[in-house]
Amino acid sequence: MVARVSIAQLRRVHGVLDCERGSIARHFSVAAAKEDAVSSSSVHGEYGKKVGRSSIFLDRQSEKDLHTFKVSSREARGSYSSKRMPIAATGVNSLFSCGQVVSARHFSSGADLPPHEAVGMPSLSPTMTEGNIARWVKKEGDKVSPGEVLCEVETDKATVEMECMEEGYLAKIVCGDGTKEIKVGEIIAITVEEEGDIEKFKDYKASSSAAAPAESKPQSEPVEPKEEKKEVSKAPEPTATKTEESSQSGDRLFSSPVARKLAEDNNVPLSSLKGTGPDGRILKADIEDYLSSAAKGSKKEAAAAPGLGYVDLPNTQIRKVTANRLLQSKQTIPHYYLTVDSRVDKLIKLRSELNPMQDASGGKKISINDLVIKAAALALRKVPACNSSWMNDFIRQYHNVNINVAVQTEHGLFVPVVRDADKKGLATIADEVKQLASRAKDNSLKPEDYEGGTFTVSNLGGPFGIKQFCAIVNPPQSAILAIGSAEKRVIPGAAEGQYEIGSFMSATLSCDHRVIDGAMGAEWLKAFKGYLEDPTTMLL
Repeated sequence: MVARVSIAQLRRVHGVLDCERGSIARHFSVAAAKEDAVSSSSVHGEYGKKVGRSSIFLDRQSEKDLHTFKVSSREARGSYSSKRMPIAATGVNSLFSCGQVVSARHFSSGADLPPHEAVGMPSLSPTMTEGNIARWVKKEGDKVSPGEVLCEVETDKATVEMECMEEGYLAKIVCGDGTKEIKVGEIIAITVEEEGDIEKFKDYKASSSAAAPAESKPQSEPVEPKEEKKEVSKAPEPTATKTEESSQSGDRLFSSPVARKLAEDNNVPLSSLKGTGPDGRILKADIEDYLSSAAKGSKKEAAAAPGLGYVDLPNTQIRKVTANRLLQSKQTIPHYYLTVDSRVDKLIKLRSELNPMQDASGGKKISINDLVIKAAALALRKVPACNSSWMNDFIRQYHNVNINVAVQTEHGLFVPVVRDADKKGLATIADEVKQLASRAKDNSLKPEDYEGGTFTVSNLGGPFGIKQFCAIVNPPQSAILAIGSAEKRVIPGAAEGQYEIGSFMSATLSCDHRVIDGAMGAEWLKAFKGYLEDPTTMLL
């Protein structure tokens, strides 16, 4: 059963649904772009059945069949994006506790506030759980259109521009410039359709329930009507008993996916926590409370010695995440290191021959690091076992050779990625690396600029003159290459008693021993050294 309704009809939610408990939610997931996005197997299996192109759900309270109607978001509120994303309307609020519904349209139920939309803190990277507002590009009262930059958000990896998704007016900025540690899903702004409605949100404040992230509630927990709460509270004993039994059994710890991820990122042992969710389930809020109490304790212990001058520098979001990931890498990955010295006289000569051609064509100059990236990419293609990741139950070997390049900036350490480096020419690699390094220093990298790498190169030789060092593996990758500086050495000549001077460069490969055995790592370094000492083979 398919119905097409206008904006005016959508605003009258209860009229459209013909049901006392009505709600509208927009699906942001990829699955929502499909014809039957709402009709996922997990939802239908628990709540209802599908008939033709409509869905019929069973109201838990009334045990009546309720239809799900689909309408085009383009007709409902204009184009949200280039794709058609269906809106699902149903009379069962509990249906939308499923994980596919990421954001909900807030409609005013009283006369105080007109129809409006709450803009939540988006998840702009796979590992992001909270973010900071760097600055607002739009101001209160400004008109916003799809594709325009609304604000800049500092994520766990970079500062990312957050774009407007719908046309309207920015009525209220809830979290201003510089607001830190905003949870994903927490309300940061309010938008309205009509310019005349802006003034009504002058004193608006997000309620604690609206500002709390959706992850703090288990997804399977239904939203019960208020009238039913009294009946549930009459017999709390069975629930309490069950919680105690589950927490005391110790056989299995129940926790939400978000809580497990947050605990893993912050090295919090779940066994030391007591969950506050149903059946002793550990929630995200439990992890946050633990971290908050730990932080308070550390502040008391951080008192400086008397008479010692110091300054406390606040950590940026990327600094915190880098610290956690490097700590996790050293604690969980069995590192070992292989070092080789390569004679690079031919490499330096090739660079001196290529750069005049680059200057003549208006291209970027080729650096030693660009040649190293190309050689590393070709060596990975030659020894593909090193282009892999440990996945617990299996080892994933990648077909693409995507090289991350470590770039140090005043904002922290960034690792932008050069994709398919084995298939690109030196001129293209040189141009991409310089563009990515420039964006990293400007703190303007986008997620696609640093995600998806399979191997990392870190060079402290050229910029800083470091002779040799050992780098830390960047998970989920299984190897990282540390490049030292080139130095001249006196070596024996062709005849006895003769000597010559050669340039040598040190390279150290840090490996995850779970994926790369010692002989395999040595084989990769042999291939890499061969490309450096005879660089013309890279052109074949």
